[in-house]
Amino acid sequence: MESRTTSRRNFLSLVSMGVPLGAALAACGGTGPTQTGAGGGTGNATASGGGGGSSATYWYLSTQPQEGVRTRTMERHNQANPNGKIEGTTFQNDAFKTKIKTAIGAGQAPTLIWGWGGGTLRSYVQAGQVEDLTSWFDQNAAVKDKLFPSAFGAATIDGKIYAMPCETLQPIVLYYDKRSFEKIGAQPPQTWGDIMDLVPKFNAKGIAPFSLGGQSRWTNMMWLEFLFDRLGGPEVFQAVFDGEKDAWSNPLAIQALGEVQKLVKADGFVKGFSSITADSNADQALLYTGKAAMMLHGGWTYGSMSTDGGDFVSGGNLGYMNFPPIDGGKGDPGNTVGNPGQYLSISSKATPEQKEIAKKFFSGALIDDTAVKEWVETGAVPIIKGADAQFAASKDKDFLTFVYNIAVNAKTFAQSWDQALSPTAAEVLLDNISKLFQLSISPQQFATNMNAVIGK
Repeated sequence: MESRTTSRRNFLSLVSMGVPLGAALAACGGTGPTQTGAGGGTGNATASGGGGGSSATYWYLSTQPQEGVRTRTMERHNQANPNGKIEGTTFQNDAFKTKIKTAIGAGQAPTLIWGWGGGTLRSYVQAGQVEDLTSWFDQNAAVKDKLFPSAFGAATIDGKIYAMPCETLQPIVLYYDKRSFEKIGAQPPQTWGDIMDLVPKFNAKGIAPFSLGGQSRWTNMMWLEFLFDRLGGPEVFQAVFDGEKDAWSNPLAIQALGEVQKLVKADGFVKGFSSITADSNADQALLYTGKAAMMLHGGWTYGSMSTDGGDFVSGGNLGYMNFPPIDGGKGDPGNTVGNPGQYLSISSKATPEQKEIAKKFFSGALIDDTAVKEWVETGAVPIIKGADAQFAASKDKDFLTFVYNIAVNAKTFAQSWDQALSPTAAEVLLDNISKLFQLSISPQQFATNMNAVIGK
């Protein structure tokens, strides 16, 4: 298990960061895949495999404003490389996860495989489905040096690099509606105890304490990631990743599982949360329309709330903070969880021509100055060194600086659990998290079920 341990620790800790950091799981709009071809048209997509032709294929998530940046970046590459274009296909978050897994298993993956690295990437490597990019990065040191070193951990499996870190760094953020707090005459929570004390106060005013798109499951997971960390530090989940027997039965893990069920039983979440999807951005809408007071969600949601929420963001109504400490907890309150970056791999089944197109994309449009500028304009922190120089001119400079400081100061930036674990273990995890939030299983039953898939 040491190779897994070393790999995990490479991307779990940001202790040695002496340089500025740059910043999706992402919820998605739309009802199905659409395809953006080299000519820019859209239509129903077909499952394009990695082989054949002089153009490369690229699947990515269909959320705005992120989708727009990805599409325009691809279009800039196509304009500069008319004989080596990329054809893009967009999917909703959950649909993408299912589709890409099926395509890779059938040897029909797109040339460019978008993802979050970690355990899923490991499964691709073990199946021989993605290219080893180690020598390419050695030969293109300028590209590697342009990216933050911390981002390479989730791209590295057993000492070799299998993915290009890209896009943004996205910690999970505790957002709150300042207007809702004014209505109850309270301040944002400074501890977990404060959160529990606020719940009945908001409910008494007819405001849901927390919005949650629980049908999407991974949104529930963010609560456990922080509770595990704040109660016991990163070592609690590290033991799971390291494959330690019965690691989920750690007393601190059981306590964290119990704490979230206390919040559910206290009506801490909006009624019907298990039927609300994050893909539709309905959870965000509950916050910016004043129906919910707080929301724990990814840094990527700032951009969509700014775009869709009227004057909620521009009018100064949105507050944000890192998850508060738990009284008596062992975890460092400066730690964070989320996505150290997004990642692009190259299908091993792609033709030599397609692989070259992908590598030209990696060293060109994907990380050029225009891409950096556009990511900053979405309210996100790019993964490119020196990107913070553009914050001052941004209308979102306060939020960008907040995210930047979290990333720089965090002793540990833990990757989202469903990406750190193998696809097999991640699916069991998400299923049991859903049951935990629905109160259909106890913390002990959750631990028993999860202990059965440790190391699988």
